[in-house]
Amino acid sequence: MSTSKGITLDGKVVVQVGGTGLLGRELVVALGQAGATVIVGTRNPDNFGADRDYARAAGVEVQVDKLIVSDEASVAAFRDSVLAAHGRVDGLVYNTVSRPMKGQKPHAEEWRDSMETNATGCYLTLNAFADTMSQQANGGSIVSISSMMGMVGPNPHNYTGTAMSAMPDYFFHKAGMINMSRFYASYFGLKKVRCNTVSPGGIFNPQTPQADAFLERYGKMTMLGRMANPDEINGAVVFLLSDASTYITGVNIPVDGGYTAK
Repeated sequence: MSTSKGITLDGKVVVQVGGTGLLGRELVVALGQAGATVIVGTRNPDNFGADRDYARAAGVEVQVDKLIVSDEASVAAFRDSVLAAHGRVDGLVYNTVSRPMKGQKPHAEEWRDSMETNATGCYLTLNAFADTMSQQANGGSIVSISSMMGMVGPNPHNYTGTAMSAMPDYFFHKAGMINMSRFYASYFGLKKVRCNTVSPGGIFNPQTPQADAFLERYGKMTMLGRMANPDEINGAVVFLLSDASTYITGVNIPVDGGYTAK
């Protein structure tokens, strides 16, 4: 006779790579409120003050440590620091992103800079933590934050008449993140390591006014008629980290208001 497994992270040690920005700070709060001990890896810990205050205002204490995801030694040192302090790591959220490209035409240096964080960094981090989790009796769960833009091509109509545009590197690395998660799900599955991806749709930022034309066109592309609020990604991530999803691995969950299903 089976028992129901609730959606909780009580007692879990969860690492989040990239805890700042519109989405990152909401994820940190969600993990903490779900019961996890949260350790954030970030390039500039001294700049995390406002995000720490945001978490504390929501009743969440966050541990912060330096991490440069494109530096293999830094990734290893960060992982070892987490293990030294907590003895294990139950979950990883890879949320960091770099957006150096400013146009659609080829810019080799911007492209290489983007790949350091968004491709190499993702690889180094997932590889390090998946390997560590595979040596733990209870394994672990990895959730990478991709984008629905890793599933579909850009719709130029959304941007017509605005100064906004899509960048090629973003589509490249977000699609790659989805398949990289499938690779690690397969490679480490027998060691009880689950690896999944959450692909948000467009997230509305009230502090960055967007063209009315874009908002109207984008809304019509979704089934819910609007962009996402920053905290509407949290549920899928917490679920995939929790014991309520122990038979789910290798999947990509679009949280896009029905954009990719329409």
